[in-house]
Amino acid sequence: MTRLGITVDYSDDFATSATEVVDFERAGVDVVAVAEAYSFDAVSRLGYLAAITDRVALLSAILPIYSRTPALLAMTAAGLDSVSGGRFELGLGSSGAQVIEGFHGVPFSAPLGHLREVVEICRAVWRRERLEHAGRHYTIPLPADQGTGLGKPLKLINSPVRESIPIALASLTAKAVEQTAEIANGWLPLFYHPTKSEDAWGPALAAGAAKRDPALGPLDIIVTAPFHVGPGVDQALEGHRHRVALYVGGMGAVGANFYNDLAARYGYVDEAARVQELYLAGDKAAAAAALPEELVRETSLIGTESEVRARIDAMVASGVTTLMIAPLAPSREGRIAAVEAARSLV
Repeated sequence: MTRLGITVDYSDDFATSATEVVDFERAGVDVVAVAEAYSFDAVSRLGYLAAITDRVALLSAILPIYSRTPALLAMTAAGLDSVSGGRFELGLGSSGAQVIEGFHGVPFSAPLGHLREVVEICRAVWRRERLEHAGRHYTIPLPADQGTGLGKPLKLINSPVRESIPIALASLTAKAVEQTAEIANGWLPLFYHPTKSEDAWGPALAAGAAKRDPALGPLDIIVTAPFHVGPGVDQALEGHRHRVALYVGGMGAVGANFYNDLAARYGYVDEAARVQELYLAGDKAAAAAALPEELVRETSLIGTESEVRARIDAMVASGVTTLMIAPLAPSREGRIAAVEAARSLV
């Protein structure tokens, strides 16, 4: 059975969205994810949600690895798993240079290597091993020639609720997706196109799966999409169109935009280049208009009930195991109704 989830966006009024989460849990949601960018942190929100919910899994989507040490990420995950009674799932990602260097003031380098070592360190901490790690990017304890020389291997004081907390990785490029399929419990893609996912990611997923430890179990494919059924479809699609244009056209720079590369791997090579050209020239409306209609529609759950049902069926058929929706209804009642509608379709 596909899990149904909902995402609490980093720009939401949390005082309002947190109380709605209780209603979403009653309406049948299985997972609640909290996002983090250069916003309020996700951890404090997840801790609050752990206190007011009973059943739902709580997912960080995502915590960027450069803004916290690996040991702190492990401690935080163990703490959230404890206060939630074993309901936490650690979503990690590299974020991007604009945020990591521009907001945190930390160099953005070798994201795949950093992610792999962070996963290794987290799992060692949760097993309560004395932490000794000699990697390319992290050396723990810190060598004497890099500090005071007083560091020694330590293990987590508390006993975690679980020694194997699920880890999901946000990844888009072929090498990153291959690594995710090899080492992670879950995968967090963005702008997932169900009928073109095999073209974009199939070989990478297969290559990673071939190296995967069977003890990890099947990869949980966690897809997020805006959700709207009923009147106002055109307006909802227009809003999604502008968000896709921001990512495909405005993120990173020419030659350094993962989302633009993804659109090209979906087969929209010329269109992706044109969207970026227009967006970086300042014509955001034209950039949005230049997006292929299929790309906008197929990466959303916006339309008539039959259209959305068909798109959900396509996602499940392509391997999606957790479907995270972002209801676009402007009212609390509308968002709860959207969750109930989605529950009936999944």
